[in-house]
Amino acid sequence: MTHEYTAPGRLDDPAVEATEVPEPGAVTIVVPTFNESANVRRLLHQITESVPSRLPCEVVFVDDSTDDTPRVVEEAAKDCPFPVTVLHRDEPVGGLGGAVVEGMKAAGSDWIVVMDGDCQHPPSLVPELVATGERANAGLVVASRYIEGGSRAGLAGGYRIAVSRGATWLTKALFPRRLHGISDPMSGFFAIRRSDITAEALKPLGYKILLELAVRSRPRTVTEVPFVFQERFAGESKSTVAEGRRFLRHLAGLRTASPLARMVVFGLIGLTGFVPNLAALWAMTQAGLHYLPAEIIANQFGVAWNFLLIEKLLFRERRAHRHWADRTVRFALLANADLVLRIPLIALLVGRFGLAVLPATALALVITFVLRFVGTEALVYLPRRSRSRSRTARSTA
Repeated sequence: MTHEYTAPGRLDDPAVEATEVPEPGAVTIVVPTFNESANVRRLLHQITESVPSRLPCEVVFVDDSTDDTPRVVEEAAKDCPFPVTVLHRDEPVGGLGGAVVEGMKAAGSDWIVVMDGDCQHPPSLVPELVATGERANAGLVVASRYIEGGSRAGLAGGYRIAVSRGATWLTKALFPRRLHGISDPMSGFFAIRRSDITAEALKPLGYKILLELAVRSRPRTVTEVPFVFQERFAGESKSTVAEGRRFLRHLAGLRTASPLARMVVFGLIGLTGFVPNLAALWAMTQAGLHYLPAEIIANQFGVAWNFLLIEKLLFRERRAHRHWADRTVRFALLANADLVLRIPLIALLVGRFGLAVLPATALALVITFVLRFVGTEALVYLPRRSRSRSRTARSTA
């Protein structure tokens, strides 16, 4: 459930007096917060000092806090010359990225600027981000720490600097085309046109929402402005080991979004399954078991290994479509059907089409692999058609 509070701006604001209801600002500043009560008052003060005099604005806080951050925002908003909205989420779906998407949906301006609530992103840069986007006719303007004039000075310690640089290198290596022209894909400070966003297409996971936007719905024209990353004003960083794991899962989900990429990863996971398969086969034959039953049993070790990796790395987002037991049984049946199908297929290729045994075996492996991948997607991880939808389709017919 989401609770909403809006402060309409100061009553002595002439624009508010004239219309009673403030017009949408030229820019909506979206600030995701989690326990930032010590920072938000200062942040609103900085925005008041640097943004409204140059650019009409509104501020939308999307809050997942367990402290009194919403109350502090509501109190501080009374002194602001612009509308301030607090959307408090009881269930923080998607983490910080999910909060940003909620803020984008609530935005009333064509330009949306996303920034952190810990005062490490200077609000004085907001008008420049929007002006640069207008001049360049861009859909996305990234505040970058890694172009001339920018700095990551506010990152605390060599460990965080190394992690930030490593994450930047990894993402740019995985998405060279989508991230072309973006030197700082890990930045949490950027401006984007609302018309360039399809919020429903986004599937945020964790705090790197810029990466999600750039990969899933990147605007055609992207530009950058330098910025100096400030030191956190108060509180502790939300960058944890758990967030790091979530980031890696997010990367895997983005990289396997296309069917071809999923097939490649499916094949690589299948190759790793040979290790537990062969290890189990060796152990059982050494123990004196005949190689035929040993082969069948050992295959189950490989199937289990592949299933666990596919669940964790490839189809994590689709696991909710079916119960885990249903997925397990279906996957096992498909994986073992591969063995049953392969031998008759090899016999057909050799006897009917005259292929030699080795190329026939290789071709059979490729064919059964493709069928196994398609079957796994369609029968294990695609959502089931609801009965109501089926009834509707029949009645329409």
